Amino acid sequence: MCAGTIHIHLKILSKRFMPNWLLPENIADVLPSEARKIEELRRRVLDNFSLYGYEMVMPPLLEYLESLLTGAGQDMNLRTFKLVDQLSGRTMGIRADMTTQVARIDAHLLNRDFVTRLCYAGNVLHTRPSGLHASRELFQIGAEIYGHAGLEADAEIQELALASLTLAGMTEVRLNLCHVGVLRAIIAGDAVASRQEEQLFALLEAKDVPTLKELTKDYAPNTRTALLALPSLYGDISIIDHAEAVLPDLPGVKQALKELKSLAKLAGEANITVDLADLHGYHYHSGVMFAAYVPGLPNAVVRGGRYDHVGEAFGRARPATGFSMDLRELARLMPGAQRKSAICAPWGTQVGLREKIAELRQRGEIVVQLLPGHENDHDEFDCDRTMEFADGKWIIKNLG
Repeated sequence: MCAGTIHIHLKILSKRFMPNWLLPENIADVLPSEARKIEELRRRVLDNFSLYGYEMVMPPLLEYLESLLTGAGQDMNLRTFKLVDQLSGRTMGIRADMTTQVARIDAHLLNRDFVTRLCYAGNVLHTRPSGLHASRELFQIGAEIYGHAGLEADAEIQELALASLTLAGMTEVRLNLCHVGVLRAIIAGDAVASRQEEQLFALLEAKDVPTLKELTKDYAPNTRTALLALPSLYGDISIIDHAEAVLPDLPGVKQALKELKSLAKLAGEANITVDLADLHGYHYHSGVMFAAYVPGLPNAVVRGGRYDHVGEAFGRARPATGFSMDLRELARLMPGAQRKSAICAPWGTQVGLREKIAELRQRGEIVVQLLPGHENDHDEFDCDRTMEFADGKWIIKNLG
């Protein structure tokens, strides 16, 4: 049998025995009970955003690549699925994050001169999972403030992020604070270090001290000493005082540490840690950065911070700060959804039946009409009441 024939037989066998409904790796369906948890959490979080004065926007799922990746850095480029637009022939991308899209809306479409609060919720897609057992399709929800450079905006975003976790039932939250301004202030006066900024960020985030020592051997002594101290500046809020003692007395460093101390005091019941080398997402951040962790997940459930320069590429730089989180990942940590209380009603055309069902639904009751032959098919609902016809009218009767 020739190689071509063998190949054809293998294709036939793979079609016969490989189910066509298998999904790609790290992509999964969301079934009813889980979907209900996610949707109910989405509504609670968005309703809370609105109480703070946030307006909702809905960016498109895909855009031209140059717009989608503006100011986002190489990391986002690697995480973005790309395709060719059949109408224009240009390369498009499926969004892997909505932050730059919302910045584009603020800078290019709304074009307001005053403070603007925007929020969003929708699916994003990653080319690779961000962590062990992570999905490549996230349901991202977040909020952003544009137009205020002061720490007050950072404090509000931090408060809103922690409130969102409370709405998800997360009672043990560790809030990790960092500030990109510390590193940038340290290397600003060293030309060699400034040219190697990207390498420094990567080594500090990985806490790769041996390689960091090798890279910095030709730096100015003060710069090198400060950089080698950063990986060890990790711990509770007292680390800020320690950092003030060991880091150089530079205006940028002093201001960054002052901001971190202020935000730590405003974090309520959250357990505060400070890590001056945790520079995840430094490519577009310009100030305070934070990440929230909860028991049961090794990865951060919330990430946020200040990114004042993202709007520049859209023709209008605006102070900006915000956060985002993945509702699908967060919902997995929540208790299983309780079955909804419902009223079971018969299927029929009896006088007043449809009117009574419509009245109950108008009042917010769940009414499940039982189709003939399927009287017990209501797995997602707890039918603890039933409709019965008695004394010339339809009444609701409690069950056991």
